[in-house]
Amino acid sequence: MTHWQTIEELQDITADLPRFAGALAALSARLGLDVAPLEADHISLRCHQNTTAERWRRGFEQCAQLLSENQINGRPICLYKLNTPLVVGHWHFSVVELPWPGEKRYPHEGWEHIEIVLPGDPQTLNARALALLSDDGLSQPGIVVKTSSPKGEHERLPNPTLAVSDGSVTIKFHPWSIEDIVASEMSSGA
Repeated sequence: MTHWQTIEELQDITADLPRFAGALAALSARLGLDVAPLEADHISLRCHQNTTAERWRRGFEQCAQLLSENQINGRPICLYKLNTPLVVGHWHFSVVELPWPGEKRYPHEGWEHIEIVLPGDPQTLNARALALLSDDGLSQPGIVVKTSSPKGEHERLPNPTLAVSDGSVTIKFHPWSIEDIVASEMSSGA
């Protein structure tokens, strides 16, 4: 079983993980977010070029199982389940989201966000997520809060997102785990 950190095509993101972990801890602290009790179900990359996404795909094909490949907001996004989890802080991520480049340009190619699951009514997601964050943290310069409802071609579950970013890394909140979303795609006959 090949460990993801030993694969040549993934060496740039292996090297990027300490930067991401530090930036994520700093953002959590700025926001007053206690991450200890929270379940984060996957971690995501960002890149500017299709060639980078293709190289990462070749790397993940050597150390992970493809869970899903879907068109979301007009671009391919692959979900991989790693043979060996990736560790960031106290979390052990088995699922990696690999999106192809879209319209938005990110300041950095590498790890970009984690997604935290807040089970409950999708209608109350924003209020529940914002209640975890300090008002002082949210009002700091450079902190951006965005809501969206990304939708895959075959998803049956409503999947609203609340994202909080400092421009370097992002913490996203969802009402469902990514594996529940993938299961909803499968049950639609996709």
